[in-house]
Amino acid sequence: MVERGGRIYLSSPHMSGQEQQYISEAFETNWIAPLGQNVNCFEQELAQFVGSKGAVALSSGTAAIHLALILLNVGRGDVVFCSSLTFVASANPILYQGATPVFIDSTPETWNMSPEALKNALEDYAAKGHKPKAVIVVNLYGQSADYDRIKSICDEFEVPIVEDAAESLGATYGKRMSGTIGKFGVFSFNGNKIITTSGGGMLVSDDTELLAKARFYATQAKDSAKYYQHSHIGFNYRMSNVLAGIGRGQLQVLQDRIFRKREIFNLYNESLATIKGISFMPDVPYGKSTRWLTAMLIDPDNLKVTPCDVVDYLEQYNIESRPVWKPLHLQPLFKDSVYYHYGESDVSQRLFRRGICLPSDTKMSREDQGKVIDKLVQYIT
Repeated sequence: MVERGGRIYLSSPHMSGQEQQYISEAFETNWIAPLGQNVNCFEQELAQFVGSKGAVALSSGTAAIHLALILLNVGRGDVVFCSSLTFVASANPILYQGATPVFIDSTPETWNMSPEALKNALEDYAAKGHKPKAVIVVNLYGQSADYDRIKSICDEFEVPIVEDAAESLGATYGKRMSGTIGKFGVFSFNGNKIITTSGGGMLVSDDTELLAKARFYATQAKDSAKYYQHSHIGFNYRMSNVLAGIGRGQLQVLQDRIFRKREIFNLYNESLATIKGISFMPDVPYGKSTRWLTAMLIDPDNLKVTPCDVVDYLEQYNIESRPVWKPLHLQPLFKDSVYYHYGESDVSQRLFRRGICLPSDTKMSREDQGKVIDKLVQYIT
């Protein structure tokens, strides 16, 4: 039986109240459909925040990845490398383009793409004369990948990076913001992200000419003519003016949300890390994570429970949690795909078998987080 009471969510939308003024302006001016002042301003404000030369507001982060691959001329018969430990949306656009995904393992130090595995894969494919058209590098759970090493390797082989920063808006890599290291950066504003537009995404780049092409493709690729004329395949990928208004209000409180996410992680870490067999996603020295989700590992050699056991147990108390992403090379959809692992081990599979994401909702009270911690301690010790 599930315990009654308010549900404790993994990560739910958190409105600030500042969104309403921009939504009201959209209604008052009757700019409800895609395009409008909120869209233009949201693009400018987001680009300014992350330090990119331009941005295109879209219907989803998936759409942003798809357009990035189109702009990089990815097509049928091409190969695209992609992090394995991620949500399927990172790789689905590879299939949209008729290309073949090749998956790259994580490194235990960052949980993100392994530079060593990436280099092995690039050397193998270059030797076969089939270099990838792009590498999609995912910034997992709010933390940037090791881009100094990854970019150096990709530059050596002249392969562009699509930086999937859907989970890492506001994180840093050295003095740069997450999402600005690759040829293209991708953000998501899905309902569970650190800020939300209910659904939406953003493509950023310093190549403003290619971003102009992205706008063209995202608006059904309508030619410049008095009548409806189309010379290219287009998509209905633009963000609505109403949703962009929500995004503008949300962007104003992003730093507050990052502070709260890290505060939530710190309490979990202080309360649970002393338990033998419990550890957390590491903090890397080269940047600052937003801790979008607090991800914890359960060592089966010390604790006789699995992440799925814990998910089921917490659900009895109306507490939402989930295992970390199931690696894409283990998904039925990609069962025939090539996979390059880290050294002699499969790090992403080990993280999946041991990892769980704990409630990281910025609306969660400290009392509710205390309840989560108490239930965890009771169950795993």
